[in-house]
Amino acid sequence: MILYQALNIFFFVFHTSLILFNLFGWIWQKTRFWNLVTLGLTAFSWFFLGIWYGFGFCPCTEWHWQVRIKLGLYDMPPSYIQFLIRELTGLQPNPQLVDSATLALLLLAIIFSVTFNIRDFRRKKHQTDAFQKTEKC
Repeated sequence: MILYQALNIFFFVFHTSLILFNLFGWIWQKTRFWNLVTLGLTAFSWFFLGIWYGFGFCPCTEWHWQVRIKLGLYDMPPSYIQFLIRELTGLQPNPQLVDSATLALLLLAIIFSVTFNIRDFRRKKHQTDAFQKTEKC
């Protein structure tokens, strides 16, 4: 039982941190590449695995729900974001509003991450090209 309690806390912290990293990891240059990777994995899970498990499927949510069931907690909403809002504020948000906002924020984060990663790649390539030209002189 202690193991499941620890896993419940782990998933709450890990999954929430992953969500925050997905949303804001593009801001810092040192984390942009890994942010793009985690956003890609998230999109793959939502849209590809979602074909079989339901749109927006997330393995972290699935595993966390399994842990909570072992703890006798059966009150999980359909989405992890709804769960977070309920746990952190006590509010029961409109599921369609939460799902729409979650999708919009994911797409926005992907746009920012791709844009900044491309910009960083171009700058690095430009600097490398400039260095090679000065080396030849």
